[in-house]
Amino acid sequence: VLLLVIAFVVFFQVIARYVFNSPLSWSDELARYALVWSTFLSASYCVRQRISIKIDQFQNSLPEGAIPWVKMIRHTFVFVFCVVMIPYAWTYVSQAAFNGSTSPALKIPMYFLQSAPLVGFILLSIRVAEAWYREFRASRKYLASSLKNSLKDKFSLEDTSDGMEDQGV
Repeated sequence: VLLLVIAFVVFFQVIARYVFNSPLSWSDELARYALVWSTFLSASYCVRQRISIKIDQFQNSLPEGAIPWVKMIRHTFVFVFCVVMIPYAWTYVSQAAFNGSTSPALKIPMYFLQSAPLVGFILLSIRVAEAWYREFRASRKYLASSLKNSLKDKFSLEDTSDGMEDQGV
């Protein structure tokens, strides 16, 4: 939705500037703030939908059972980064609220505009925690199935080695 707002506002600005020779004073500011908000909101959406940009050549060279663990390590780093950034984002927003400053063209309170990082880091930390738990469950399932298969193989090998197959058992 915010990307549509950006496209519409920028298109309208181009028409106003070059067709009507009357540029809008607020369009660049609105497009800029919509881009900032869409960036921080889309980061958590991408984690939720598992569509983040990553280089997975190293990950794909690992055994299947190690992949969830590598993802959990990656999610841990992102989560720690978000948790560290939340207090800084809060300070940034609270200073803007304390100053009472507004945007130059739209006269929107700056604390609303500058709260995008705070909201983004909070949402991203929640989504990364969910992704970490999802990978943890996947690693447990893989470990359980590997353990079951190895035990089955071990006991089936022991059964054939003790001569029980010759007795019709």
